[in-house]
Amino acid sequence: MAAVYQTLHRRVPSLVCRLHSTYVRKMRYLNQLKEDDSLCRQAQTSGTFYLFHNLSPFLQKVGKKYLVPQLSAAEMKGILEKFQGAEQWLEKSVLIGCSDEHRPRFALDLGAVDKSVIESELQGSFTDLRKALFVVDGKDSPLLASAQSLLRWHDSHQYCSKTGQPTEKNPAGSKRVCHASGVTYYPQVSPVVITLVSSGSRCLLARQPSFPRGMFTALSGFCDLGENVEEAVRREVAEEVGLEVESLRYSASQHWPFPSSCLMIACHALVGAQRAEISMDTLELEEARWFGLEEVVEGLKREPSSSKQEDGSVLPWFPPKQAIAHQLIREWVQQQTA
Repeated sequence: MAAVYQTLHRRVPSLVCRLHSTYVRKMRYLNQLKEDDSLCRQAQTSGTFYLFHNLSPFLQKVGKKYLVPQLSAAEMKGILEKFQGAEQWLEKSVLIGCSDEHRPRFALDLGAVDKSVIESELQGSFTDLRKALFVVDGKDSPLLASAQSLLRWHDSHQYCSKTGQPTEKNPAGSKRVCHASGVTYYPQVSPVVITLVSSGSRCLLARQPSFPRGMFTALSGFCDLGENVEEAVRREVAEEVGLEVESLRYSASQHWPFPSSCLMIACHALVGAQRAEISMDTLELEEARWFGLEEVVEGLKREPSSSKQEDGSVLPWFPPKQAIAHQLIREWVQQQTA
């Protein structure tokens, strides 16, 4: 028995090492591509490419599914040869990841060319990212969101804020450098708190005027400079609905590319039943109200298309499962029914 235990004891660390080695090797390879320009340029000749046009990703519809094609370097060359200056286009690509087999993945925005040529050639279409995130496979959504955020950042940081001179992108797209001042710019993420407020057997959901009709979601807002997450949650809840948070707990996080590259930090917040009267900020919100468990459960089943009533009214519906707001609402339901 002791011999069996010793054998297992020796094998477990080895097994753990093998399980994690693929991830560690991949992360270190990606870091090498970001730091070694010649290695990254070489990787562009063997990597795969996700296409965008004015920040809209290219999708192909196969049956009822939407696929995100990954084009080889050879396929990219064949497409780009149809346009002038094709040899310079790959330099505009940005590194967004790699496969477990170390095949690099790049994103390239072809907004300067006629998209109809590409759509006809590849039998697909460039689709608004808001729609794309909710129709593609779950594993593709984060990659598309990250790619668009990075492409957007490069588009808006072509000049140095100190000298006004052009900045230059490194091959991986992990930074931009102003050679006149020596300043290096790196992509940044804006922290946003998204909070599901609850009191007893009710949770609070709200909507802004810009939302689709009938859609309610959790409260959210950007963190101010110098704030920690707890302070940002308490301030946002006080500002938007006039309630004072008694306690809160962290749930999860999600990268979200709207309106720019944001890190959504999801929390649950409790308010006392005796202080649960909503005082809404009408400059921020169109409506905010308490929802009971039954109404929330029904709302989670409802889709935008099925929310419209014969009299023209719209029943409440909530963000789809890919959004972290959906996760917060579902966690609250599970807690209530536990």
